[in-house]
Amino acid sequence: MSAQHDDPAPGPLPHGGTGWITTPVTAGLVRGALDLEHTEQGVLPHRLPARARAQFADGLLAMAESQPSGVRVVFRTRATAVELDTLRTKMGYEGAPPRPDGVYDLLVDGRPAGRAHTTGGNVLMVDMATGAAESRPGPVGTVRFSGLPDRFKDIEIWLPWNEITHLVALRTDAPVEALPDRGRKVWLHHGSSISHGSEAASPTTTWPALAALRGGVELINLGLSGNALLDPFTARAMRDTPADLISVKIGINLVNTDLMRLRAFTPAVHGFLDTIREGHPTVPLLVISPILCPMHEDTPGPCAPDLTNLDAGTLRFVAAGDPAERAAGKLTLNVVRDELARIVEQRAADDPHLHYLDGRDLYGAADYAELPLPDELHPDAATHRRIGERFAALAFADGGPLTVQGVGPQAD
Repeated sequence: MSAQHDDPAPGPLPHGGTGWITTPVTAGLVRGALDLEHTEQGVLPHRLPARARAQFADGLLAMAESQPSGVRVVFRTRATAVELDTLRTKMGYEGAPPRPDGVYDLLVDGRPAGRAHTTGGNVLMVDMATGAAESRPGPVGTVRFSGLPDRFKDIEIWLPWNEITHLVALRTDAPVEALPDRGRKVWLHHGSSISHGSEAASPTTTWPALAALRGGVELINLGLSGNALLDPFTARAMRDTPADLISVKIGINLVNTDLMRLRAFTPAVHGFLDTIREGHPTVPLLVISPILCPMHEDTPGPCAPDLTNLDAGTLRFVAAGDPAERAAGKLTLNVVRDELARIVEQRAADDPHLHYLDGRDLYGAADYAELPLPDELHPDAATHRRIGERFAALAFADGGPLTVQGVGPQAD
């Protein structure tokens, strides 16, 4: 049902016709993004609004928020063929084999219906030893899905979670219209690279996407690789984004960046939650502590890359802190979990819609024994599936903290 190439010229229609229709990519056709930037290369989805981006011009944050995890192009049509021209920017690491191409997932009426990738595009080459980065330009590519059922249907093209993606052109062999509101609850989630997608297999198989599809909710994923750092501009973005259900996964980035001590952590958590509550005073709000990560359970950060086997494509991480430094207020995952549980219990006395979930209920010691973290920090594709399924069962099911009234978990 799918094919791909790197030539932006429209391909022949499957039925031999030539009547391609080009539709401008507008906000009405994009979900999961908080802002669309119109550039010379095309429309660039952002997961943080312009005001937030202006407050901290950091390259790693800019890359993370413009990688469209959870962002999808959506429309209703009876087209049997769809083409999407994109200009991607993929990551590369000096001295390592090329990373796999990003994946596009197609859903038809909410069901998986195809998977494709594109070639060409830009490559951002990073030197892990020095942090230096070099951009190498490339051409526009095209993702094509054909052989679609000849009837009116809802189309969702989920963009690669790990490639910055400019949307250049959308073509179909029949007119498209904006997807109507299906009445689903909007779930707004914030977390680290694990929520962003880490080593998931595709954009609909990151754990938040899996959980959203099983729970029957509309996802806005503010999982920001390396940047779940209690930033006030992220809290304000969440405050100002309409949502029916909210969750925040806090901890791993604060430990592995060695960003703050316990003295700063506690009021920062309170401030982050206070800001969200300014815009969502009674929305169900779930605070999630870190999943198991053995190297940081009782050892503080910073986290450092182990480049020993990078030439073979293997990158691992190690904890560079000293457990004795906990006495000086350095954070570990166990310290974070204890404090988050205490904060939520304290606040819940006046906020009955605030809840806590221990991340080890999503991935704990038994899971690590069966499905260890390949680089000691990020879950693999199988683990994303497990976390997503467990989250849907714990959070979205009847009686859960993010119960969706009238909608139970859906089958794959």
